[in-house]
Amino acid sequence: MKAALAALRRPQAITGVALLAVLWGAAFVGPLTASYGHEEQDHSALLSPPSGEHWLGTSRLGEDLLAQCLRGLQKSLLVGVCVALVSTLLAAVVGTVAGYVGGRVDRLLMWATDALLVLPAILVVAVVSPALRGHSWVWLVLMLAAFQWMLTARVVRARTLSLRERDFVRAARFMGLGTAQVIARHLLPHMAPLLIIDCTVNVGTAVLGEAGLSYFGLGIQPPDVSLGTLLATGTGSALTYPWVFLAPVGFLVATVTAVGLLGEALRASLGEEEGHGG
Repeated sequence: MKAALAALRRPQAITGVALLAVLWGAAFVGPLTASYGHEEQDHSALLSPPSGEHWLGTSRLGEDLLAQCLRGLQKSLLVGVCVALVSTLLAAVVGTVAGYVGGRVDRLLMWATDALLVLPAILVVAVVSPALRGHSWVWLVLMLAAFQWMLTARVVRARTLSLRERDFVRAARFMGLGTAQVIARHLLPHMAPLLIIDCTVNVGTAVLGEAGLSYFGLGIQPPDVSLGTLLATGTGSALTYPWVFLAPVGFLVATVTAVGLLGEALRASLGEEEGHGG
């Protein structure tokens, strides 16, 4: 945890946190104060360029692009955070159980992990997505999380193997603590910095993943919007009415950049802490 706290004092972390705070506030507070709703149409301003009335311009049906981007950013952030939490939790559980229990359990879990690593995620999503159309976006979260935890699980397993023979773990077993208690009380706390970094980076990865899937019609479905669906809608007008395409691109780039800055600061602080520890 010291590494995570130290990272927050780095300039890049401060920039990332500040940018994320602005984006989060815009996504969840902005729509409450906006002059237009994301579904509201202004038929007197079809494909209108940015102006005092519509700050980012309007789309082909007259929707206010700022309102749509804020709604899309809200959905993309929700998907990104949920995917990051689910995938990091899954990686932590699989990695620690495999490393601590060992034997057949370890071999079975690592076999499943390796099988998912070589499985082409985009093909699986393309096959499954049509059956999930019209269902909750939670299914999209589960699909993205299902293919985002494997590498972290392997790192967690390796660390667990190095920790399970430490004196404090042996003492916990000697005192009669069960497997779940040893993992929860003694192993996971030692991996908190790694898991925090992984969760942070996974937010950006998940936001990009959702945008890519939604761009190809495999993610968030109309009439709901995300940054990916807005990108797909604006692609055809990118040269003639560039604001329709550039507005969601700007929000997507800002989000991924903010998460990347924070994740890099956390990674650098963890590396320094491990270097000093060594």
